[in-house]
Formats: sequence, structure tokens, C-alpha cells
Amino acid sequence: MAAQFLFFLLATVAVAAAIGMLVARNPVSSALWLVLNLFCIAGLYLTMNASFIGVIQILVYAGAIMVLFLFVIMLLNLQALPRPGDIEWTKVLAFVLGMVILAQLMYVVAVGLDVPIEPVTTAQAAETGSAEVLARSLFTEYALHLEMAGILLLAATIGAVMLAQRRFE
Repeated sequence: MAAQFLFFLLATVAVAAAIGMLVARNPVSSALWLVLNLFCIAGLYLTMNASFIGVIQILVYAGAIMVLFLFVIMLLNLQALPRPGDIEWTKVLAFVLGMVILAQLMYVVAVGLDVPIEPVTTAQAAETGSAEVLARSLFTEYALHLEMAGILLLAATIGAVMLAQRRFE
């Protein structure tokens, strides 16, 4: 019972932090709301016995990626976002309703194709969420994808440094 309560508490805080990130007018406070959201998602992983993914979530996303986001925000010197009164709420409502209809359509198609929609047991999560299983899959089956992602990130880093260097000259 406590695990379910913690799960729903973390899920509620994650949704609230996501809304706070979207509504925040200052880009830095928006990034801090995103950090809170990422910590809550890591907590959700921990409640589902995927401890390795939860720790990696904190280290990689909440740590490294957010430092990069804050660096870009500071480098670009972004101004405050437009006021909520300037937002066209009909487009926001249309987007939300479109996503709800899409989710329902995907559910109907999954049921129609007889795709099993079964929850993952704790034993399955512990078996497939370990670092050994993930590493074996990543370095054998998806090695080319991993190398391509590394090359892409290297190219993006070099491009960002070149753009920042040109801006300061």
C-alpha cells in the first residue's frame, strides 16, 4: 500500500512540475521545474524496481543534460516568455483533445489487433531492468546505434562550441 501511495504521490508531483515548467515565464525557473520533474520520474522508476534506470535518470538527465540546458539558456540570454494572456488557449485545448483521441485510437487498435496489454510483474522488471542485461543488449545488439549517437553528440558539441566562439569574437 505504501508503494502505491508513493507512486501516485510522485506521479502527481511529476505532472505538477511539468505544468510548472510549461507555465513558468523565466527560462531558468522553467529548467528548475524540469529538474524536479526528472527527479520524480527517477523516483517512479525506483518504485517499479528499476533501480539502475532510476539512478541513470538522475545522473544523466537531471545532472548532465540540465547543466547543458542551463548553459545554453545563459549563453543565449533568453528573455521572459510571453504572458499567459497572449497564449491562444483554443489551440492548447485542441492539442490536448487531439492527444486524448489519439490515445483512445491507439488503445482500440491494440485491442483490435489482440496485442496483449498486461502489466509487468516485479520479477520481470527486476530481471530486465538490471545493469547487466541492459549493458549486454546495448553493447551487442545496439552497438551501431550507440556509436552513431556518440558521433551525433560529438558533432553537436563541436557545432555549439563553434557557434559560441563566433558569437564572442
